[in-house]
Amino acid sequence: MNFQKVNNITGWIVGLFACAVYILTMEPTGSLWDTGEFISCAYKLQIPHPPGAPLFILLGRLFTLFTTNDAAVGVNLLSALSSGF
Repeated sequence: MNFQKVNNITGWIVGLFACAVYILTMEPTGSLWDTGEFISCAYKLQIPHPPGAPLFILLGRLFTLFTTNDAAVGVNLLSALSSGF
């Protein structure tokens, strides 16, 4: 087994472990600072304060479509997954 394959497998294991830790410690609701603003803007597809983060808002809206009860869970799940990878 060459070093490139070992490094690739190790990277995936570390990334999946980080995602699992972030998802298990995820906030189910809004917390401090800009979280509430980004959750509401992703749910209603509005523009948050500058610079706006349009990709995050569009991906957040996609994640809120798959959560049934709370939009905050979808946006926080997006944050957890993007932080883990």
